Amino acid sequence: MNAMGVRRTAEQVLALAPDEASRRAGSKLGTAGPWSGAGCGEGIVWGRCEGSGRTPYRTVVDTTGPAYACTCPSRKSPCKHALGLLLLWATDETAVPGGAEPPDWVARWLSARRAGAAGAARKAEGSVAAGPADPEAARRRAERRAARVTAGAEELERRLADLVRGGLATAGQQGYGLWEETAARMVDAQAPGLAGRVRELGAIPGSGPGWPVRLLEECALTHLLDRAWLAADRLPAPLATTVRTRVGLPSAPDGPAVRDRWLVLAQYDTGDGRLTTRRIWLYGTGSGRTALLLSFGAAGRAPGLALPVGAVVDGELTPHAGSGQLRAEPGEPLVPVAGPAAPPPGGPVGAALDAYGRALREDPWLDSWPVTLAQVVPARAEYGWQLADSDGREALPLTGADRSRPGLWRLLALSGGAPVTVFGECGHRGFTPLAAWSPDHPSETVPL
Repeated sequence: MNAMGVRRTAEQVLALAPDEASRRAGSKLGTAGPWSGAGCGEGIVWGRCEGSGRTPYRTVVDTTGPAYACTCPSRKSPCKHALGLLLLWATDETAVPGGAEPPDWVARWLSARRAGAAGAARKAEGSVAAGPADPEAARRRAERRAARVTAGAEELERRLADLVRGGLATAGQQGYGLWEETAARMVDAQAPGLAGRVRELGAIPGSGPGWPVRLLEECALTHLLDRAWLAADRLPAPLATTVRTRVGLPSAPDGPAVRDRWLVLAQYDTGDGRLTTRRIWLYGTGSGRTALLLSFGAAGRAPGLALPVGAVVDGELTPHAGSGQLRAEPGEPLVPVAGPAAPPPGGPVGAALDAYGRALREDPWLDSWPVTLAQVVPARAEYGWQLADSDGREALPLTGADRSRPGLWRLLALSGGAPVTVFGECGHRGFTPLAAWSPDHPSETVPL
Protein backbone atom coordinates (compact mmCIF):
# COMPACT_ATOMS: atom_id res chain seq x y z
CA MET A 1 0.00 0.00 0.00
CA ASN A 2 1.17 3.54 -0.69
CA ALA A 3 2.75 5.23 2.34
CA MET A 4 0.06 7.87 2.33
CA GLY A 5 -2.52 5.14 2.82
CA VAL A 6 -0.92 3.44 5.83
CA ARG A 7 -3.70 2.21 8.06
CA ARG A 8 -3.47 3.32 11.66
CA THR A 9 -4.17 1.29 14.75
CA ALA A 10 -7.24 1.93 16.87
CA GLU A 11 -5.09 3.44 19.64
CA GLN A 12 -3.44 5.81 17.15
CA VAL A 13 -6.86 6.95 15.95
CA LEU A 14 -8.20 7.52 19.47
CA ALA A 15 -5.10 9.57 20.29
CA LEU A 16 -6.39 12.14 17.76
CA ALA A 17 -9.56 12.80 19.79
CA PRO A 18 -9.79 16.36 21.15
CA ASP A 19 -11.28 15.17 24.46
CA GLU A 20 -12.52 12.11 26.35
CA ALA A 21 -16.16 12.66 25.32
CA SER A 22 -15.20 12.62 21.64
CA ARG A 23 -13.12 9.50 22.24
CA ARG A 24 -16.09 7.65 23.72
CA ALA A 25 -18.54 8.86 21.08
CA GLY A 26 -16.14 8.02 18.25
CA SER A 27 -15.60 4.52 19.61
CA LYS A 28 -19.34 3.84 19.35
CA LEU A 29 -19.25 4.79 15.66
CA GLY A 30 -16.27 2.56 14.83
CA THR A 31 -18.42 -0.30 13.54
CA ALA A 32 -19.88 -0.92 10.09
CA GLY A 33 -23.51 -0.53 11.22
CA PRO A 34 -24.06 3.23 10.79
CA TRP A 35 -21.80 3.61 7.75
CA SER A 36 -22.50 3.38 4.03
CA GLY A 37 -20.53 4.20 0.90
CA ALA A 38 -17.24 4.07 2.78
CA GLY A 39 -13.95 3.79 0.91
CA CYS A 40 -10.35 4.91 0.86
CA GLY A 41 -7.86 6.00 -1.76
CA GLU A 42 -4.41 7.52 -1.74
CA GLY A 43 -4.32 9.57 1.47
CA ILE A 44 -8.11 9.90 1.73
CA VAL A 45 -10.92 8.10 3.61
CA TRP A 46 -14.62 8.83 3.26
CA GLY A 47 -18.06 7.57 4.20
CA ARG A 48 -21.67 8.48 5.07
CA CYS A 49 -22.86 8.01 8.66
CA GLU A 50 -26.48 7.68 9.78
CA GLY A 51 -27.37 10.33 12.36
CA SER A 52 -30.46 11.69 14.05
CA GLY A 53 -31.67 13.38 10.85
CA ARG A 54 -32.96 11.91 7.61
CA THR A 55 -29.81 12.76 5.66
CA PRO A 56 -26.61 10.87 6.55
CA TYR A 57 -23.59 12.94 7.52
CA ARG A 58 -20.86 13.05 4.88
CA THR A 59 -17.43 12.57 6.44
CA VAL A 60 -14.02 12.74 4.78
CA VAL A 61 -10.48 12.61 6.18
CA ASP A 62 -7.28 13.60 4.42
CA THR A 63 -4.83 11.33 6.27
CA THR A 64 -1.77 13.22 5.00
CA GLY A 65 -2.68 16.28 7.10
CA PRO A 66 -4.55 15.03 8.82
CA ALA A 67 -7.55 17.19 7.95
CA TYR A 68 -11.23 16.52 8.49
CA ALA A 69 -14.56 17.59 7.05
CA CYS A 70 -18.05 16.53 8.10
CA THR A 71 -21.54 17.88 7.50
CA CYS A 72 -22.45 17.43 11.18
CA PRO A 73 -22.82 20.60 13.29
CA SER A 74 -19.98 19.75 15.71
CA ARG A 75 -17.17 22.31 16.09
CA LYS A 76 -14.70 19.73 17.37
CA SER A 77 -11.87 18.60 15.15
CA PRO A 78 -11.90 15.71 14.55
CA CYS A 79 -15.59 15.19 15.29
CA LYS A 80 -16.95 11.85 16.49
CA HIS A 81 -17.89 10.85 12.94
CA ALA A 82 -14.34 11.38 11.67
CA LEU A 83 -12.99 9.36 14.60
CA GLY A 84 -15.54 6.59 13.96
CA LEU A 85 -14.66 6.48 10.27
CA LEU A 86 -10.93 6.24 11.02
CA LEU A 87 -11.58 3.51 13.58
CA LEU A 88 -13.59 1.56 11.02
CA TRP A 89 -10.80 2.04 8.48
CA ALA A 90 -8.23 0.84 11.04
CA THR A 91 -10.09 -2.28 12.13
CA ASP A 92 -12.20 -3.50 9.20
CA GLU A 93 -10.65 -3.44 5.72
CA THR A 94 -13.76 -5.00 4.20
CA ALA A 95 -15.97 -2.15 5.46
CA VAL A 96 -13.63 0.52 4.01
CA PRO A 97 -12.27 -1.00 0.79
CA GLY A 98 -9.15 0.47 -0.75
CA GLY A 99 -8.63 1.54 -4.33
CA ALA A 100 -12.17 2.89 -4.69
CA GLU A 101 -12.98 5.92 -6.81
CA PRO A 102 -13.98 8.80 -4.49
CA PRO A 103 -17.49 10.20 -5.05
CA ASP A 104 -17.92 13.70 -6.42
CA TRP A 105 -18.40 15.38 -3.02
CA VAL A 106 -15.12 13.89 -1.80
CA ALA A 107 -13.25 14.85 -4.97
CA ARG A 108 -14.54 18.44 -4.74
CA TRP A 109 -13.47 18.79 -1.10
CA LEU A 110 -10.06 17.29 -1.74
CA SER A 111 -9.48 19.48 -4.79
CA ALA A 112 -10.46 22.64 -2.89
CA ARG A 113 -8.28 21.67 0.07
CA ARG A 114 -5.19 21.00 -2.02
CA ALA A 115 -5.74 24.11 -4.12
CA GLY A 116 -5.96 26.16 -0.92
CA ALA A 117 -2.75 24.59 0.38
CA ALA A 118 -0.97 25.34 -2.88
CA GLY A 119 -2.17 28.94 -2.77
CA ALA A 120 -0.96 29.35 0.79
CA ALA A 121 2.43 27.94 -0.18
CA ARG A 122 2.71 30.39 -3.11
CA LYS A 123 1.75 33.26 -0.84
CA ALA A 124 4.37 32.22 1.70
CA GLU A 125 7.02 31.92 -1.01
CA GLY A 126 6.08 35.36 -2.28
CA SER A 127 6.36 36.82 1.21
CA VAL A 128 9.81 35.32 1.65
CA ALA A 129 10.93 36.52 -1.75
CA ALA A 130 9.63 40.02 -1.16
CA GLY A 131 11.14 40.24 2.33
CA PRO A 132 9.78 42.55 5.03
CA ALA A 133 7.84 45.49 3.65
CA ASP A 134 9.60 47.98 5.90
CA PRO A 135 12.56 46.65 7.94
CA GLU A 136 13.01 49.98 9.71
CA ALA A 137 9.38 49.99 10.86
CA ALA A 138 9.74 46.41 12.09
CA ARG A 139 12.86 47.37 14.05
CA ARG A 140 11.04 50.30 15.68
CA ARG A 141 8.11 48.05 16.65
CA ALA A 142 10.51 45.54 18.21
CA GLU A 143 12.22 48.32 20.17
CA ARG A 144 8.90 49.66 21.45
CA ARG A 145 7.83 46.21 22.59
CA ALA A 146 11.19 45.61 24.29
CA ALA A 147 10.78 48.90 26.14
CA ARG A 148 7.30 47.87 27.34
CA VAL A 149 8.62 44.47 28.50
CA THR A 150 11.44 46.22 30.36
CA ALA A 151 8.95 48.48 32.13
CA GLY A 152 6.90 45.42 33.06
CA ALA A 153 9.96 43.57 34.39
CA GLU A 154 10.94 46.55 36.52
CA GLU A 155 7.40 46.80 37.96
CA LEU A 156 7.42 43.08 38.74
CA GLU A 157 10.75 43.47 40.53
CA ARG A 158 9.20 46.11 42.77
CA ARG A 159 6.25 43.78 43.46
CA LEU A 160 8.58 40.94 44.45
CA ALA A 161 10.68 43.25 46.64
CA ASP A 162 7.53 44.44 48.47
CA LEU A 163 6.49 40.82 49.00
CA VAL A 164 9.82 39.78 50.49
CA ARG A 165 10.04 42.95 52.59
CA GLY A 166 6.59 42.38 54.06
CA GLY A 167 7.09 38.65 54.59
CA LEU A 168 5.74 35.72 52.58
CA ALA A 169 2.95 35.19 55.12
CA THR A 170 1.25 38.33 53.76
CA ALA A 171 0.77 36.58 50.41
CA GLY A 172 -1.71 34.23 52.03
CA GLN A 173 -3.74 37.17 53.34
CA GLN A 174 -3.87 39.32 50.23
CA GLY A 175 -5.82 36.86 48.08
CA TYR A 176 -5.50 36.24 44.36
CA GLY A 177 -6.84 39.58 43.17
CA LEU A 178 -3.60 41.52 43.61
CA TRP A 179 -1.65 38.90 41.68
CA GLU A 180 -4.19 38.93 38.86
CA GLU A 181 -3.92 42.72 38.71
CA THR A 182 -0.13 42.42 38.41
CA ALA A 183 -0.52 39.74 35.72
CA ALA A 184 -2.84 42.01 33.75
CA ARG A 185 -0.18 44.71 33.77
CA MET A 186 2.35 42.20 32.45
CA VAL A 187 -0.08 41.45 29.60
CA ASP A 188 -0.33 45.19 28.92
CA ALA A 189 3.48 45.25 28.84
CA GLN A 190 3.34 42.55 26.10
CA ALA A 191 5.13 40.05 28.35
CA PRO A 192 2.74 37.06 28.48
CA GLY A 193 5.49 34.81 29.85
CA LEU A 194 5.87 37.03 32.89
CA ALA A 195 2.08 37.20 33.24
CA GLY A 196 1.91 33.40 33.37
CA ARG A 197 4.57 33.23 36.08
CA VAL A 198 2.70 35.86 38.14
CA ARG A 199 -0.52 33.85 37.94
CA GLU A 200 1.39 30.78 39.14
CA LEU A 201 2.73 32.79 42.08
CA GLY A 202 -0.80 33.87 42.98
CA ALA A 203 -2.01 30.26 43.05
CA ILE A 204 0.73 28.95 45.37
CA PRO A 205 -0.60 30.29 48.74
CA GLY A 206 -3.68 28.10 48.35
CA SER A 207 -1.79 25.00 47.20
CA GLY A 208 -1.53 23.22 50.54
CA PRO A 209 1.08 22.63 53.26
CA GLY A 210 4.58 23.91 52.52
CA TRP A 211 3.41 26.68 50.22
CA PRO A 212 5.81 29.36 51.60
CA VAL A 213 8.81 27.29 50.47
CA ARG A 214 7.33 26.81 47.02
CA LEU A 215 6.46 30.50 46.80
CA LEU A 216 10.01 31.50 47.72
CA GLU A 217 11.44 29.18 45.06
CA GLU A 218 9.14 30.53 42.36
CA CYS A 219 9.80 34.12 43.41
CA ALA A 220 13.53 33.48 43.07
CA LEU A 221 13.10 32.06 39.57
CA THR A 222 10.88 34.99 38.53
CA HIS A 223 13.45 37.43 39.94
CA LEU A 224 16.18 35.61 37.99
CA LEU A 225 14.15 35.94 34.79
CA ASP A 226 13.55 39.65 35.40
CA ARG A 227 17.26 40.30 35.96
CA ALA A 228 18.20 38.18 32.95
CA TRP A 229 15.87 40.22 30.73
CA LEU A 230 17.29 43.49 32.00
CA ALA A 231 20.80 42.22 31.20
CA ALA A 232 19.95 40.28 28.03
CA ASP A 233 22.42 42.25 25.91
CA ARG A 234 25.27 40.86 28.02
CA LEU A 235 24.19 37.19 27.91
CA PRO A 236 25.44 34.52 25.47
CA ALA A 237 23.25 34.50 22.38
CA PRO A 238 21.52 31.12 23.01
CA LEU A 239 20.68 32.06 26.62
CA ALA A 240 19.49 35.52 25.58
CA THR A 241 17.12 33.88 23.09
CA THR A 242 15.84 31.57 25.82
CA VAL A 243 15.21 34.57 28.09
CA ARG A 244 13.28 36.39 25.35
CA THR A 245 11.17 33.27 24.83
CA ARG A 246 10.52 32.90 28.56
CA VAL A 247 9.20 36.46 28.93
CA GLY A 248 6.86 35.82 26.02
CA LEU A 249 8.52 37.12 22.86
CA PRO A 250 8.07 34.80 19.88
CA SER A 251 10.99 32.72 18.65
CA ALA A 252 11.58 31.77 15.05
CA PRO A 253 12.82 28.51 13.54
CA ASP A 254 16.57 28.70 13.13
CA GLY A 255 17.98 25.83 11.01
CA PRO A 256 19.59 23.70 9.94
CA ALA A 257 16.58 21.58 9.09
CA VAL A 258 16.59 17.89 10.00
CA ARG A 259 14.93 15.36 7.71
CA ASP A 260 14.10 12.04 9.28
CA ARG A 261 11.49 9.41 9.94
CA TRP A 262 9.92 10.53 13.20
CA LEU A 263 8.22 8.28 15.74
CA VAL A 264 5.27 10.06 17.37
CA LEU A 265 5.88 9.52 21.08
CA ALA A 266 3.10 11.52 22.70
CA GLN A 267 0.40 14.12 22.15
CA TYR A 268 -1.54 15.99 24.81
CA ASP A 269 -3.41 19.27 25.29
CA THR A 270 -3.35 21.86 28.06
CA GLY A 271 -5.55 24.95 28.34
CA ASP A 272 -6.17 28.02 30.45
CA GLY A 273 -9.71 28.86 29.31
CA ARG A 274 -8.46 31.22 26.62
CA LEU A 275 -6.07 29.07 24.62
CA THR A 276 -5.52 25.35 24.07
CA THR A 277 -1.90 24.29 23.59
CA ARG A 278 -1.11 20.95 21.99
CA ARG A 279 2.30 19.34 22.56
CA ILE A 280 3.52 16.57 20.27
CA TRP A 281 6.78 14.78 21.06
CA LEU A 282 8.70 13.17 18.19
CA TYR A 283 11.82 11.03 18.05
CA GLY A 284 14.04 10.92 14.94
CA THR A 285 14.74 7.25 14.23
CA GLY A 286 17.84 8.15 12.18
CA SER A 287 19.12 11.31 13.86
CA GLY A 288 18.31 10.29 17.43
CA ARG A 289 16.91 13.79 17.98
CA THR A 290 13.89 14.56 20.16
CA ALA A 291 11.61 17.34 18.90
CA LEU A 292 8.58 19.16 20.26
CA LEU A 293 5.83 20.48 17.99
CA LEU A 294 3.47 23.09 19.43
CA SER A 295 0.12 24.12 17.98
CA PHE A 296 -2.60 26.33 19.42
CA GLY A 297 -6.37 26.64 19.30
CA ALA A 298 -8.67 29.39 20.52
CA ALA A 299 -10.91 28.59 23.48
CA GLY A 300 -13.31 25.78 22.61
CA ARG A 301 -11.47 24.73 19.45
CA ALA A 302 -8.86 22.02 19.10
CA PRO A 303 -5.45 22.94 17.64
CA GLY A 304 -5.03 22.14 13.97
CA LEU A 305 -2.03 19.82 14.13
CA ALA A 306 -2.68 16.24 15.23
CA LEU A 307 -0.53 13.11 14.83
CA PRO A 308 -1.42 9.61 16.01
CA VAL A 309 0.77 8.30 18.82
CA GLY A 310 2.90 5.37 17.68
CA ALA A 311 2.84 6.36 14.01
CA VAL A 312 6.02 6.97 12.00
CA VAL A 313 6.01 10.08 9.81
CA ASP A 314 8.51 11.31 7.28
CA GLY A 315 9.38 14.97 6.98
CA GLU A 316 11.67 17.88 7.66
CA LEU A 317 11.77 19.78 10.97
CA THR A 318 13.54 23.07 11.66
CA PRO A 319 14.48 23.72 15.31
CA HIS A 320 13.76 27.02 17.03
CA ALA A 321 16.58 29.13 18.40
CA GLY A 322 17.38 28.95 22.10
CA SER A 323 19.38 26.93 24.57
CA GLY A 324 17.35 23.73 24.43
CA GLN A 325 16.37 23.76 20.75
CA LEU A 326 13.71 21.12 21.35
CA ARG A 327 10.84 23.01 19.74
CA ALA A 328 10.69 22.63 15.98
CA GLU A 329 8.47 23.48 13.03
CA PRO A 330 7.63 21.16 10.14
CA GLY A 331 8.72 22.60 6.82
CA GLU A 332 6.13 20.51 4.99
CA PRO A 333 3.27 18.16 5.89
CA LEU A 334 4.53 15.11 7.77
CA VAL A 335 3.64 12.01 5.77
CA PRO A 336 2.81 8.68 7.49
CA VAL A 337 5.06 5.82 6.41
CA ALA A 338 4.84 2.09 6.97
CA GLY A 339 6.99 0.10 9.33
CA PRO A 340 7.47 -0.28 13.07
CA ALA A 341 9.90 1.82 15.08
CA ALA A 342 11.74 1.00 18.26
CA PRO A 343 11.50 3.38 21.24
CA PRO A 344 14.24 5.92 21.94
CA PRO A 345 17.27 4.46 23.74
CA GLY A 346 16.70 4.77 27.47
CA GLY A 347 18.65 4.57 30.68
CA PRO A 348 18.22 4.29 34.43
CA VAL A 349 16.65 6.89 36.70
CA GLY A 350 20.03 8.45 37.53
CA ALA A 351 20.75 9.13 33.84
CA ALA A 352 17.35 10.84 33.48
CA LEU A 353 18.07 13.11 36.44
CA ASP A 354 21.49 13.95 35.01
CA ALA A 355 19.89 14.88 31.68
CA TYR A 356 17.40 17.17 33.41
CA GLY A 357 20.23 18.77 35.42
CA ARG A 358 22.25 19.49 32.29
CA ALA A 359 19.20 21.04 30.65
CA LEU A 360 18.68 23.29 33.68
CA ARG A 361 22.15 24.75 33.21
CA GLU A 362 21.02 26.02 29.81
CA ASP A 363 17.50 27.04 30.90
CA PRO A 364 16.98 27.57 34.67
CA TRP A 365 13.22 28.10 34.15
CA LEU A 366 12.71 24.66 32.61
CA ASP A 367 9.85 22.75 34.23
CA SER A 368 10.71 19.38 32.71
CA TRP A 369 12.85 17.58 30.15
CA PRO A 370 12.01 14.63 27.85
CA VAL A 371 13.68 11.39 28.90
CA THR A 372 13.28 7.67 28.28
CA LEU A 373 13.58 5.29 31.22
CA ALA A 374 14.63 1.72 30.44
CA GLN A 375 14.05 -1.31 32.63
CA VAL A 376 11.85 0.44 35.20
CA VAL A 377 8.99 -0.99 37.24
CA PRO A 378 5.96 0.97 38.48
CA ALA A 379 5.72 0.56 42.25
CA ARG A 380 3.65 1.88 45.10
CA ALA A 381 5.49 4.05 47.64
CA GLU A 382 4.48 5.78 50.86
CA TYR A 383 3.84 9.07 49.02
CA GLY A 384 2.22 7.56 45.91
CA TRP A 385 3.38 5.84 42.74
CA GLN A 386 6.91 5.81 41.40
CA LEU A 387 9.03 4.29 38.64
CA ALA A 388 11.97 2.37 40.07
CA ASP A 389 15.03 0.86 38.42
CA SER A 390 14.65 -2.90 38.14
CA ASP A 391 17.62 -3.32 40.50
CA GLY A 392 15.93 -1.07 43.07
CA ARG A 393 18.77 1.46 43.23
CA GLU A 394 16.84 4.66 42.37
CA ALA A 395 13.26 5.75 41.73
CA LEU A 396 11.33 8.73 40.39
CA PRO A 397 7.96 9.77 41.87
CA LEU A 398 5.11 10.30 39.45
CA THR A 399 3.66 13.79 39.35
CA GLY A 400 0.50 14.29 41.38
CA ALA A 401 -1.80 14.68 38.37
CA ASP A 402 -0.70 11.34 36.94
CA ARG A 403 -1.49 9.29 40.00
CA SER A 404 -5.18 9.33 39.07
CA ARG A 405 -4.89 9.32 35.27
CA PRO A 406 -6.15 6.31 33.28
CA GLY A 407 -2.64 6.16 31.80
CA LEU A 408 -1.26 5.04 35.17
CA TRP A 409 -3.49 1.98 35.21
CA ARG A 410 -2.60 1.27 31.58
CA LEU A 411 1.07 1.40 32.55
CA LEU A 412 0.49 -0.97 35.49
CA ALA A 413 -1.35 -3.40 33.23
CA LEU A 414 1.39 -3.24 30.59
CA SER A 415 4.10 -3.91 33.16
CA GLY A 416 2.40 -6.55 35.26
CA GLY A 417 5.30 -6.18 37.67
CA ALA A 418 7.95 -6.67 34.95
CA PRO A 419 10.38 -3.98 33.69
CA VAL A 420 9.18 -1.72 30.86
CA THR A 421 10.50 1.21 28.83
CA VAL A 422 8.75 4.53 29.51
CA PHE A 423 9.01 7.91 27.78
CA GLY A 424 7.92 11.04 29.62
CA GLU A 425 8.82 14.39 31.11
CA CYS A 426 11.20 14.55 34.09
CA GLY A 427 11.04 17.68 36.24
CA HIS A 428 11.27 19.06 39.74
CA ARG A 429 7.75 17.84 40.52
CA GLY A 430 8.52 14.28 39.45
CA PHE A 431 8.03 12.22 36.29
CA THR A 432 5.05 12.39 33.92
CA PRO A 433 4.76 9.16 31.87
CA LEU A 434 3.50 9.70 28.32
CA ALA A 435 4.24 6.45 26.43
CA ALA A 436 5.48 2.95 27.21
CA TRP A 437 6.74 -0.22 25.54
CA SER A 438 6.77 -3.77 26.86
CA PRO A 439 9.68 -6.19 26.25
CA ASP A 440 7.30 -8.54 24.40
CA HIS A 441 6.22 -5.85 21.90
CA PRO A 442 9.11 -3.34 21.66
CA SER A 443 7.79 -1.66 18.51
CA GLU A 444 4.26 -1.07 19.82
CA THR A 445 3.91 2.36 21.42
CA VAL A 446 1.27 2.48 24.16
CA PRO A 447 0.06 6.05 24.89
CA LEU A 448 -0.44 6.86 28.58
